[in-house]
Amino acid sequence: MTQTQSFGLLNIGENLKLDLDREHWVCGRCAQDLGSGRENVKHGLLVGEREPSDIHPPLIEGGEFSFSPNAEWVRILEFYCPGCGAQIETEYLPPGHPVTHTTEIDIDSLKARLTRGEIVIEEGHLKVVTP
Repeated sequence: MTQTQSFGLLNIGENLKLDLDREHWVCGRCAQDLGSGRENVKHGLLVGEREPSDIHPPLIEGGEFSFSPNAEWVRILEFYCPGCGAQIETEYLPPGHPVTHTTEIDIDSLKARLTRGEIVIEEGHLKVVTP
């Protein structure tokens, strides 16, 4: 009888983990399953669009200019866990631009290196094993 190696959870961001055993994204706060770790995590998240001037208010009152991006040129998307509402990611995109795939992990290579003992996961973080 062969025993399958267990890899555990890898911290990817403040509120995002990768369950290497199931190969699924999970929320770092509530452990909500966010979909396949081989797909774009953003497809499993709730999306909110923000007005640039709400995020970047004018620094000079009554001034004609501000440091806020022009809403006709930029949209701000915030991505949230559907389980607990924790914010996972934010991105600035031109209007009409598709959501980007910013977090892609080579799961097969990572598991191979873990199996060979080159790296280990300690408290959610990768650590290189030194001989």
